[in-house]
Amino acid sequence: MPRYEYRCRECRRTFELDRPMADSAAPAPCPGGHTDTVKLLSTIALARGGAGAAAPAGGGGCCGGACGCAT
Repeated sequence: MPRYEYRCRECRRTFELDRPMADSAAPAPCPGGHTDTVKLLSTIALARGGAGAAAPAGGGGCCGGACGCAT
């Protein structure tokens, strides 16, 4: 089940809830009992190959090097 992060606008507390994707936008009361909350945009970082893995050779960037961009 996905975990979503919310922030209470009244007490400014940040909290997480495990809930189905269908309920992600539903109101989420904060642990302090307040109801004025907002869902936060969370980011995740994914690593390929574990710690210390080398970057793939042959360019990269947004298009795999086809546009000539250098990242």
